Amino acid sequence: MYGWVGRVLRVNLSDQRVRVEDLDSDFARKYIGGNGFAARVLWDELELDVDPFSPANKIVFATGPLTGTFWPSAGRLHVAAKSPLSEAWGEGNCGGYFAPELKYAGFDMLIVEGSSEEPVYIWIEDGDAEIRPAEKLWGLTVSQADEALRKIHGRDISTALIGPAGERLTRIASIQVDRWHSIARSGLGGVMGSKRLKGIAVRGTGDIRLYNRSMFYELSIRAHERLLKNRFSSDLIRYGTPLLVNIMNEIGRFPTKNCQLGSFVNLETGESYAELISGERLREKYHVRDQSCFACPFACKKYHVVNEGRWKCDGGLGLEYETLHALGSLVYNKNLESIIYGNRLCNDYGFDTDDIGGVIAHIMELWEKGIINEKDTGGIKLDWGNPETIIRLIEMTARREGFGDLLAEGTYRVALKFGPKALKYAMVVKKVDIPAQDGRAQKSMGLSHVTANRGADHLTSAEFLSEVGFPDAILERFEDRAQKLYGRSIMPEGADRLSPVFKPLMVYDSENMAAISDSLVVCKFTTHWPPVIYFKDAAEALTYATGVKYRENDLRVAGERIFILERCFNLREGLSAKDDWLPERFLKEPAPAGAAKGHVVELEQMLKEYYRLRDYDERGYPSYEKMKEIGLEDVAKELNIS
Repeated sequence: MYGWVGRVLRVNLSDQRVRVEDLDSDFARKYIGGNGFAARVLWDELELDVDPFSPANKIVFATGPLTGTFWPSAGRLHVAAKSPLSEAWGEGNCGGYFAPELKYAGFDMLIVEGSSEEPVYIWIEDGDAEIRPAEKLWGLTVSQADEALRKIHGRDISTALIGPAGERLTRIASIQVDRWHSIARSGLGGVMGSKRLKGIAVRGTGDIRLYNRSMFYELSIRAHERLLKNRFSSDLIRYGTPLLVNIMNEIGRFPTKNCQLGSFVNLETGESYAELISGERLREKYHVRDQSCFACPFACKKYHVVNEGRWKCDGGLGLEYETLHALGSLVYNKNLESIIYGNRLCNDYGFDTDDIGGVIAHIMELWEKGIINEKDTGGIKLDWGNPETIIRLIEMTARREGFGDLLAEGTYRVALKFGPKALKYAMVVKKVDIPAQDGRAQKSMGLSHVTANRGADHLTSAEFLSEVGFPDAILERFEDRAQKLYGRSIMPEGADRLSPVFKPLMVYDSENMAAISDSLVVCKFTTHWPPVIYFKDAAEALTYATGVKYRENDLRVAGERIFILERCFNLREGLSAKDDWLPERFLKEPAPAGAAKGHVVELEQMLKEYYRLRDYDERGYPSYEKMKEIGLEDVAKELNIS
């Protein structure tokens, strides 16, 4: 095989067995890699109603056919399992160096099943793998465990580890790659914890065979050049994702006080607080150095240090926009140093910052509304924006200590504990916390949060074209289809983030492209923001890499196949159209301030059109004709779609 190395590593922790399987070439062509591989494996191998924390759940670590090459950002890792948080489809994706090392070690995919009686880790090197005892690693933070493994195996390894949060089966636990890169959403760290799997360490020295190496590298160089010439690239390189704080705050898309607001402001005075936690302030006061993920032209990872004061710490790499929201605006915290400190804690304990910030914001609003009190919290006062309280709750949740034991279950289950009044203030979709986008200020994100298969999410679609305006890309990608479908131009509504018109088409298309990105596996900073790499580019790269003749339409179909297969996983688990819905706040409470003041999400209007484009019925099930078109007749049969 070209592109793919052609081997799958399967590790059963129950019987301590390791075996190597051949990667079926037809399977590879159809599902490409990454989330495509994971979706098909989990559909085929998981039974209905599997407990996510049981040995019967499986967790898949998958690379793609471009992984480990010079293609821009071709170093990302995709991980999937049944989610302990949503109890449905769960997946995460991160950069770093683990995925290239796994592929250089000779494997396209690692499937972990069963559960060990004692703590273990998996060691992989150049075609071989073994299960090793991890009693001395259990209980360590991610940084401590990573350092211990590098002392054993050498500094040139890559690791995927859980911290105490995953060990204690918190439903919002992350997997940390090379310490700083988070596979954050879906609680997948808890799946590893349930298997008593502390982590995986890998080193590879092999090569990747490419079908047409010279043409592939020529194409890759041009792709790097196109990305670097984009007008947004210089700011991304300088600030990383924190550059978005001021931009999103200005357009009212920066969720604040548990999504009561879309701008981080003082409602009484109008004073903006966004600058206090912005990328510009981070760069000025706390920045030490930049670091790039494998084969990435942007080096958007920034290393931060707080040199003095209460929050003195080595903040490490990767303080992202999402975390500045989750531990900042969402909980109304203006103290940037405490956010740096909290992010370091989350990396070490192994937490999804979106979800830990979400559950803290939820209980702060319950406190504000008088739904809970000190009797419920064990004496902790939950006033908005108190950094001491926020840090204390992170630590308590990681240890499942006191009130933190409940918080470890995630926002939805906390709300269930306190009843119907509390559920009103649970900013979740499919039991997953809404990330750092207020859909009232960008209507496509309001739609994306409900159609995403892993629960509230922006990266499942990554519809960023209408965010701050890419009119040229919108015209190029959608004008012909808008004329054919609707008989009129995509503009000006397509580029208007506050208009719901045309957003279902743009989300539908972006979801399919995102499925391809997550199967290659590459970063959406190369495919979606800025919008440089598209279906045609990906098809050409795949053809030169693998020798399989991919056309643009082949990838459009493959993207839809993968996305709908994940949807079918959820349908099999009992989800349906009723779960494609937003909290009442976004539907009935107009944004009270900022550029989106007065706006709500016109979800019913957009969802109806989105279902039509996807060919879903009123239950949210795809038609048999659609399933046949994308090559999922066997899945349709199992779901009784006819």
